[in-house]
Amino acid sequence: MWEKNMVLLKLEEPFVLMAGLIGFANTNTTILYYWSASLADLEPLNITDKATDVAMHLDRAPAFMRRFLHQFDVLVLNTGHHWNRGKITANRWVMYVNGKPLKDRKLLEIGNAKNFTVHSVARWLDSQLPSHSRLKVFFRTISPRHFRNGDWNTGGNCDNTTPLTGGSEISQDESSDPVIAAAVKGTNITLLDITALSDLRDEGHISRYSVKATTGVNDCLHWCLPGIPDTWNELLSAQV
Repeated sequence: MWEKNMVLLKLEEPFVLMAGLIGFANTNTTILYYWSASLADLEPLNITDKATDVAMHLDRAPAFMRRFLHQFDVLVLNTGHHWNRGKITANRWVMYVNGKPLKDRKLLEIGNAKNFTVHSVARWLDSQLPSHSRLKVFFRTISPRHFRNGDWNTGGNCDNTTPLTGGSEISQDESSDPVIAAAVKGTNITLLDITALSDLRDEGHISRYSVKATTGVNDCLHWCLPGIPDTWNELLSAQV
C-alpha cells in the first residue's frame, strides 16, 4: 500500500529525507513508512547484547508512534501476518503486560495476544485524538493470503491468472477481519476494510514471478503493482 502511494505521488519529483521518509514539495506532502510488524512496543532487554530477548509490550503502542504522533496528519495502521509462533520465536519476542513478563496462559495464546494488542493500540490512539485535532487515524484490515495445495514453504501456489473466478460481489455486512473491526468499534478511528474485496482477487499475487523468486516457492501474500493496492489507496483517499 505504501509502495503504491509512492507511485501515485511520483507524478511530481520526490526528495528523500531519510530511509522510509519521502517528501513532495509541490503538494507539501511527506510520507513516512515505519515497520512495526506487531504494533506492540518492542524493547531490547539488554541493549549491549545483539542476541538479547526483546520485551514485546502488548499494552503499549510503539515508542516511535508515541513520540511522533503530534507530527502526523494521517496515520494508517495494520498488523496480522507476523502474529505467529514462528515469527515471535525467531525475533526473540517475550510478551509483557504492565511492564512484566506475561504469565497468563490464555493471553499468551497468539490470537488472544494479537486481539489484546490491537485493542490496546486503538484505545490509546482514540484517547489521543482530542488533543490532536488534525489527525485522522485508519486501521486497515488484514490482507488475505491465497495459497492452494500447501503453504508458502510446502508447495502452495496461486497460479490462477483469471480475475474474479469466484464472483465479483461481496454480500456480507460484517468485516472479514473481526479483530480489527471490534478494536475500532466505538472509537473515532476509521476502519479501512480491504479484506473481503481483496479476497476476490486471488490472481493478483506475485506468485512465482518475482525477480527474487526461489524455485518452488510462490508468494501468495504480497500483491503485484499495479494491482489490488490501487483500490486500497482509492478507498483511503476517498475517506481522507
